Amino acid sequence: MLAMTTTTQYARLSAHFATISHFEHFNTLGDWDMATMMPPAGSQQRAEAMASLSGHIHQLRTAPWLNEAINAATDEPLTDNQRANLTEMTRTVQQATLIPAELVETKTRAALACEHAWRTQRQNNDWAGFRPNLEKVIALVRQEAEIRSQALGIAPYDTLLDKFEPGMTSAKLDALFSPLRQQLPGLIQQVQQKQVNEQPVHLNGHYPAQAQQQLSRQVMTLLGFDFNQGRLDSSSHPFSCGAAGDTRITTRYDESDFSAALMSTIHETGHARYEQGLPLTWQGQPAGMARSMAVHESQSLFFEMQLGRSHGFLQQLHPLINQHLGTHFTLEQLQHGFSRVTPGLIRVDADEVTYPCHILLRYQAEQALVTGNLTVAELPEFWHANMSQMLGVSTLGNDKDGCMQDIHWTVGELGYFPSYTLGAMIAAQLRDALEQQLGNMDTLLAQGQINDIFAFLQRRIWQHASLMSTEALILSATGKALSADSLLAHLARRYA
Repeated sequence: MLAMTTTTQYARLSAHFATISHFEHFNTLGDWDMATMMPPAGSQQRAEAMASLSGHIHQLRTAPWLNEAINAATDEPLTDNQRANLTEMTRTVQQATLIPAELVETKTRAALACEHAWRTQRQNNDWAGFRPNLEKVIALVRQEAEIRSQALGIAPYDTLLDKFEPGMTSAKLDALFSPLRQQLPGLIQQVQQKQVNEQPVHLNGHYPAQAQQQLSRQVMTLLGFDFNQGRLDSSSHPFSCGAAGDTRITTRYDESDFSAALMSTIHETGHARYEQGLPLTWQGQPAGMARSMAVHESQSLFFEMQLGRSHGFLQQLHPLINQHLGTHFTLEQLQHGFSRVTPGLIRVDADEVTYPCHILLRYQAEQALVTGNLTVAELPEFWHANMSQMLGVSTLGNDKDGCMQDIHWTVGELGYFPSYTLGAMIAAQLRDALEQQLGNMDTLLAQGQINDIFAFLQRRIWQHASLMSTEALILSATGKALSADSLLAHLARRYA
């Protein structure tokens, strides 16, 4: 009888979390629709609907019976994978029960209102209009972080990091990021000195959005994206979302520069391939989800940076670009264009070498915003000072390309940005591991073995979902603990 009770509890939990995943599916589609197709006048009603849905999901995650059921299921004879799933269930419940439902709904309303206003306020460089909206969101994020801190006994900002990267702390990040802070300035200078004697290649021109979309779709197909399980649309900020069998990505088209949309499409396709590669046997369960945001970013950055800008892949891109855009670029011109290192204002358009500097700035700003050492009103000056120091560019009077450029803070996602550079580190280690097993990646591509690369990622990352910890997954996939070594070696090898 005891075995039947404990087994029933695990089954009960599995069914409950499958229901949660169904509501999360529609929550995701609501966000996608807001960003792509929803009429502007629908924003207020959508915000209310999304707030109610978020509140309902929160209630499901905090159902009073869950802790008792988890404790009962712990004693049953589960498989290792079932225990991993139970661990993820426990974490989900713990994270949810820390925050009152009222705060969840209030934060959702404020975030959706802030994001909707940001879409026009950013275009108009309207910092004065945007600032009050962001102040409301940041105040609620601080409130959430303080509640989490008191419950978990860790620093407020660390509780936000833990939401996106379980177990990550500022101390660990500082150690991982320290080599980047020390070595990137010299590397950037070295690369720029090398480029002085190189003839700049400009990829600017006139490229109709429709032609760029057709190019993007063909490149996605080359990268193994299954359009039977997903779609490509446009939005003001590229992103990837969805669920099993319905993976959606967006990009944005600049008709004077095709490279931005192309590379963002490749980046988001990496996210989508990870989602499409997760094990169907664990669909709807916490252990069947992507491991963490850093691991998710490692897949998009592997696609965009390690694969997408490699010599072997550019050889395949070259004829497609000329075919769809009516251009006559040589392969050498594309290589120069996609490997130019130029410090700039926009994170999503940054080259591979300067990109981590954008993340280091945001990491420092987030910490200060949460602790109160930096106010929202002080953000523009903070941004200008740090961009000037790290990259030698100014944002004075240009807040749309400064502290207003990203969507993450508008929706209250503080603690997310470090995932990008952690992902770049993981991606570089994955390439090292791939080449140790399969040989040089450019050679594989030249021999038409691109599917072998995807099969490697499937074996090492995708099929494991959240069935092991991030640290264990990285160690298993790459053979060593995470560090900045592979990334710095890769940057020096490719650019310097």
